[in-house]
Amino acid sequence: MEQKILFYYVSYLSILDICYSTVTLPAMIFNSITDNRRISFRNCFTQAYFFVSLGGSECLLLAGMAYDRYVAICNPLRYFNIMNKKLCSHLVAGSWFSGFLNSVLHTAMTSKLNFCGDQNVNNFFCDIPPLLKASCTDTYTSHMLLYIVSVFLGMTPFVFVTVSYTRIIGTILKIRSSAGRKKAFSTCSSHLIVVTVFYVTANFNYIGPAPRDNFDIVRLSTMLYSVLTPLLNPVIYCLRNKEVKRALKKALAETPTPLIKRCMDTN
Repeated sequence: MEQKILFYYVSYLSILDICYSTVTLPAMIFNSITDNRRISFRNCFTQAYFFVSLGGSECLLLAGMAYDRYVAICNPLRYFNIMNKKLCSHLVAGSWFSGFLNSVLHTAMTSKLNFCGDQNVNNFFCDIPPLLKASCTDTYTSHMLLYIVSVFLGMTPFVFVTVSYTRIIGTILKIRSSAGRKKAFSTCSSHLIVVTVFYVTANFNYIGPAPRDNFDIVRLSTMLYSVLTPLLNPVIYCLRNKEVKRALKKALAETPTPLIKRCMDTN
C-alpha cells in the first residue's frame, strides 16, 4: 500500500517532468539545428507561462513527497491514517493549482512591460528573470514580486523539505540494526537527490546573488533544474525499485543479443 502511494506521487511527477521538458527542449533543439534564435512575443510569453507554472508545481509536489517520506519513516504506524487518498489528492491538486496561479501572476505583470525593438533573451528559453532584464522600462515592482513569490514558492518548500529530512535522518540513526537503517534510508535517498539538485539550482537562479549578469552561471543552473532533473527522475526513482529491475532484466533476457547476454552474465 505504501508503494502504491509513492507510485501515485511518482506518476504525477513524471507527467510534470514530461510537460516541463516539452515546453523547452523542442524549441532548444530546433534553435540549435536551424541556428534561428528568434521567437515571437506571443510564443515567448506562452513558453514562459507554462515553464513557470510547471516549475512551481514541481516545487510543491516535491515538498509533498518529502512529507510522505517523513510520515513513512517517523510515524509508520499512523502512515495509512495520515496519507489517505483524500490528502494525497489534495496535495497533488494543490501543487498544480498553486503553480499555475503563480504563473498567471508573473506573466500578467511581465506582459505589461515595454520591450523596445528586438531584444535578446539572455537564456536558452523564455523565463521571467531574463524577460525582466530585456525590458526597457522600470521593472522594480516585477522584480520585487518575483523575489517575494520565489521565497514563498521556492525557499519555503525547500526549508520544509530540509526540516523533514533532518528529522528523517535523526529517526534512521536511532534504528539499531544496520540492515534496518540501510532499508529506511534507501526509501528516501532517491527523493533527497532530486530535491537537492532541483531546489538549490532553481532558487539560486531566481533569488540568488544576481546570477543573471553572468550567462555561464545562468546556463549551468538553468540546465540543471530544467533538463537534468527531469532526465534523472526516471532513473533515480524507477531503477532503484526491485520490481522495475526485475522487469528490465526479464526484458533484456528475452533479447538474445551477445552484448546484452554478457551484461546479464556480469550482473
